[in-house]
Amino acid sequence: MANNSKQRIFFVDDEPKIRELVGETLEKVGFSISCFATAAGCLKQLYANRCDLLITDVKLPAMGGIELLAEVKKFLPSLPVLVITGYGDIPMAVRAMKAGATDFIEKPLKRQVLISAVESALKQVKPAVDVLHKRITRAEMKVLNLILEGKTNKETANLLHRSISTVEVHRKHIMEKLGVDNIVDLVKRAAILGLGDSQAY
Repeated sequence: MANNSKQRIFFVDDEPKIRELVGETLEKVGFSISCFATAAGCLKQLYANRCDLLITDVKLPAMGGIELLAEVKKFLPSLPVLVITGYGDIPMAVRAMKAGATDFIEKPLKRQVLISAVESALKQVKPAVDVLHKRITRAEMKVLNLILEGKTNKETANLLHRSISTVEVHRKHIMEKLGVDNIVDLVKRAAILGLGDSQAY
């Protein structure tokens, strides 16, 4: 199967056996796969790493699959997403498709159905032009951390030994890359993505 080794899949399911089964199935046909037990864990890695396809179960602890789908589509609108439902729930599947899912698959997962759905979804992958694929630079991360600490542009400039205009440019780029246009949404998005936790300036 050509080029699959370059295609990376994120899979979210809170059942360890399902994660293991899907992981082994897709790796055997040449895909690179990362598995997550929670939506939050997946979101954080989506920020840090390239992903060509997201597969998520509908039923997840805390943030569910539909909520994850909606959040991902805010900053990675062209990322194809497959949603898995275990209950033959047509209204849920309709909600998923309206929220931007590429397709949905019913449990119990059948090997060939899963592989076919994955291959079909990956054919719809567009070139990575989403804002999140324009990674935040090290300098921008330093500015972001100080923003999250409540520092003003002037305070940030003094701490980083940069001009205020440079800080303002970094701040503008950060907001563009995270797809927000105000500080409140910036703080919310940073919290969802787990940014600002471990980066020191």
